[in-house]
Amino acid sequence: MLDLITEPFAYDFMRNTLFAGLLTVGASSLIGTWVVMRGMSFMGDALAHGVLPGIAIAYVLGGNLLLGAAISAAVMIGGVSLASARSRLGDDTAIGLLFVGMLALGVAVISRGGAYAGDLTTILFGSPLGVTTTQVRTVAIATAVTLAVTVAMYRPFLVLSFSRAKAEVLGLRPAVTHLVMLALVAMVIITSFRAVGTMLVFAFIVAPPATAALVSRRVPVMMVVAIAFGSLGVFVGLLISFHLGLAAAPTIAGLTVAAFFVVLTVREAVERARALRHRRRHHAPAG
Repeated sequence: MLDLITEPFAYDFMRNTLFAGLLTVGASSLIGTWVVMRGMSFMGDALAHGVLPGIAIAYVLGGNLLLGAAISAAVMIGGVSLASARSRLGDDTAIGLLFVGMLALGVAVISRGGAYAGDLTTILFGSPLGVTTTQVRTVAIATAVTLAVTVAMYRPFLVLSFSRAKAEVLGLRPAVTHLVMLALVAMVIITSFRAVGTMLVFAFIVAPPATAALVSRRVPVMMVVAIAFGSLGVFVGLLISFHLGLAAAPTIAGLTVAAFFVVLTVREAVERARALRHRRRHHAPAG
């Protein structure tokens, strides 16, 4: 039984994949907690797909993929801000327009470049089993930066998550705080997509923090619980993909989403049981 757990990680590529996954979970859970608390999941999804054109152009031209992704993310964030400020459209509409437009452009560029299906799959789902030591190092740096900014900006992030008006009254510059938060989301996506793919990064940003929100209320606790759920998903997902011959990234993403519904079901069952005991206690006949 123990061999089933230890055998996969006897290989260097599996250990690199595990380290990259755990580091990505750390960074994405920290920023993902704020994303979930602010109801910004759609923006996170849009950014995960919004980097596609820059990656695709750099990929076709043989340029730097990280630089291409960064430029694309900046265009995405700037476009959403411009559309929201210059029109009567809400943020959701602006995000939706840029999301569809950037995704379509990225797919068009990749299809023009040649091996459409394979290239698109690599960008969306990454190559977790081909993670290099350099990529692990890049993700580690991004995780350290995310942790440092989260600690430094904790109060502005926290106040903005509950009330933009209160953040303005307290002089916390909510517009700047919002941009810093988006920049962190973009950085996590950009530095992790080569290892785990944009789809899995988005799954990490949303699923573990959403699961943690079901069982915790304090932000630091949510972050720790989110990292725990995400890390478990990475570890178990890699074991399943190794032994069953499944693609690693979709397997891990599926497990993180499944964990949310399992925890939700258990929580509702516990709450119903408590409510039933409460009713019985208060309606029991006096003896």
